[in-house]
Amino acid sequence: MTAIPESVDQTASDQTPSEQPAPEKPVRRRTVIGAYFALTKPRVIELLLVTTIPAMFLAQRGIPSPWLVIVTLVGGAMSAGSANALNCVADSDIDAVMDRTKKRPLVRYEVPRRSALIFGIALGVVSFLVLWLGANLLAASLSTAAILFYVFVYTLVLKRRTSQNIVWGGAAGCMPVVVGWAAVTGKVEWPAIVMFGVVFLWTPPHFWSLAMKYKDDYARAGVPMLPVVATTKQVSARILAYSWATVGCTMLLFPVTSWVYIALAGISGVIFLVVAQRLHNNARKGLALKPMTLFHLSNSYLTLVFVAIAVDSALTPVIG
Repeated sequence: MTAIPESVDQTASDQTPSEQPAPEKPVRRRTVIGAYFALTKPRVIELLLVTTIPAMFLAQRGIPSPWLVIVTLVGGAMSAGSANALNCVADSDIDAVMDRTKKRPLVRYEVPRRSALIFGIALGVVSFLVLWLGANLLAASLSTAAILFYVFVYTLVLKRRTSQNIVWGGAAGCMPVVVGWAAVTGKVEWPAIVMFGVVFLWTPPHFWSLAMKYKDDYARAGVPMLPVVATTKQVSARILAYSWATVGCTMLLFPVTSWVYIALAGISGVIFLVVAQRLHNNARKGLALKPMTLFHLSNSYLTLVFVAIAVDSALTPVIG
C-alpha cells in the first residue's frame, strides 16, 4: 500500500531547505516523535485505509478475520508511511516553496534528511514482513511494489515532468484495495481490479480540484500540474469526464453486490456528478469557481462508496 499523491500549506518561502538556517535549540523528544509521525502524512493514510477494509469485506463476502484485518491495516499503514516519508525526502526542495508543504519536518529541520531516508526504508521493510507473515507473500509484494512505484515512478519521474503526473502516479494510491483483497484470498480477482479502477479514476478529479486552488504554489515550485498548464475550462472538463468514468466504474460491481450497494453508490454518484457539472458550468461561463467544494465532496463520495461495499458485504448472509 502507498500514498495517494497529495497536495499543497500557506506562506511561501523563496529559500531552499539548504539555504534556511537550522533551528538554534535542539528539538524536544515529543517534537521529534511528532516530526517522524508527520513524515508519514497520516491524513493521507486514513483515506487509504478507508478503502482497504471494504475490499477485504467484499473478498470475504462477509466479515473477515479481525486479526487479518488488523495485520493488513498495520502493514498497509506502515507501507503508506514509508512511501510518504520517502516522498518527503525526494520533494524537500519543492516543499520549501509551496505554502502548505513548507511546514513539513524536513523543511523545518526537525528531522535530518538522512534519518528520514533511513526511517522511510525501514518502515517499508517492516511493512513487507508484517504483511508477509501476517497475511501472505502476494499482499506483501503488491504493497512493496506500490511503494517503489510511488517513489520512483511518480515522485522522481512523473511529478516534475508531465501534467499527467497525477493520472498515472495515482495508480499507487489504488493498491490498498488490491492488497486487501489479496490478503483475504491470496490472489487478485476482477472485483479487486474494478475497485482499483474506481480509485484510479477518482484520483484526477479529487486532486485537480485541489490543485485548481493551489495552482500558484505548483507554478512557483515548477511542478506542471494540469491547472498550471491548462485553462480552467479545460481542467474542469477533464474533471467532469473523470467523474463520469468514476461513477460508471462503480456500477461494474453490481454483479457482486445487492440493492444496498446499488442504492448508496447510485445516490452518492449522482450528487458527485452534479457538483462536478456545476464546477464545469461555472468555468465555461467565467463565474466564480469553488473547486474545494468538489474536493471535500470527493473525499466523502469515495468513503461512502466503500462503506457501501463493506455494509453490503457484511449483510450478504442476511439478504443474499
